[in-house]
Amino acid sequence: MNRQAQAAVLFLLGAALLHAGTTGLYLRYVKAGLRPLLLASGAVLVVAALATAWYERRRHRSSRHTAEHPEPRISWLLLLPLLALILVAPPALGSYSAVRTGTALQRPYGYGLLPAGDPVPLSVVDYASRAAYGHGRSLHGRAVRVTGFLALDHAGSPYLVRMALNCCAADAQPVKIALTGELPPVLRPDAWLEVTGRYATGVAHDPVNNGPIPYLKVTSARPVPVPHDPYDETWNN
Repeated sequence: MNRQAQAAVLFLLGAALLHAGTTGLYLRYVKAGLRPLLLASGAVLVVAALATAWYERRRHRSSRHTAEHPEPRISWLLLLPLLALILVAPPALGSYSAVRTGTALQRPYGYGLLPAGDPVPLSVVDYASRAAYGHGRSLHGRAVRVTGFLALDHAGSPYLVRMALNCCAADAQPVKIALTGELPPVLRPDAWLEVTGRYATGVAHDPVNNGPIPYLKVTSARPVPVPHDPYDETWNN
């Protein structure tokens, strides 16, 4: 790969990063908070590509009659991230990963006041934390509304799940809520549901890591589109 080809690959890689950062595609790879760094990286690569092309053009003019040395072949490896970014845009992690990974629910430092509303809108992580470690004390008497995707274990038991991540999709782990009550007649894994219900006593244990999985008694459920950001980034904030 000569310098012109390297500049072209750098430019395409930078443009692909900018495209991912401006269209939301980046949310399949990294958390939303890393978007500025991703855009900055793409801009740096584009500028580096243009500078490389400009420098190579000047060097070629000044050394037209001198012998040129071959460029290192390792530079062809630059094509790998480019092809991966353009051709292999992975879907967000779903039920396949959720049932094979233990729940990542962690004991919180404390609980804030429930937001207003009836039902109360809560994240999967917030409801699961209050139900499992707070024994539902902050949930009594309140209807809640939680959104996540559906997962079925090997016994067919339904869970409402959200994949929580620290940095990127590679470290995403599921947080699960076991569903009881008035469930939809057809349960399809990976379907996104907005579930309304109330706290139910009892905690199941994840067969993968023995982690706590609280129950939610469902009073109604309806399918919803996949959210813009399918991951939960609030669990470690």
